[in-house]
Amino acid sequence: MNKAIYWQKGEQLDLKNATTNAIEANTVVVIGTRIGIAGNTINPGEIGSLVMEGVFELVKTGTKEITAGTDVYYDATADGITDTATSNTLVGYAVQKAAAADTTIFVKLKG
Repeated sequence: MNKAIYWQKGEQLDLKNATTNAIEANTVVVIGTRIGIAGNTINPGEIGSLVMEGVFELVKTGTKEITAGTDVYYDATADGITDTATSNTLVGYAVQKAAAADTTIFVKLKG
């Protein structure tokens, strides 16, 4: 029988910065098919906190209205949030409407 050993809650995960650049606090970090938000600045080779749950105000790309409850995605090329799934990473859902002219959007992370 496979037995589990509790490690941590999961709202925040430990992330080792394997790059040669610091990951600044509040930076969107893609991990596989998910994203997290750097909870603190993580220097190269160090372990820091990656926030996986909560509501964040993020940069919105494009000039399209996004309604509350719509699944939203991180577009790494544009470095922003879109409702276009193709080639993008699922972030979560919009918690309120973002008008076409808005440059930010409030998003509940998928976790």
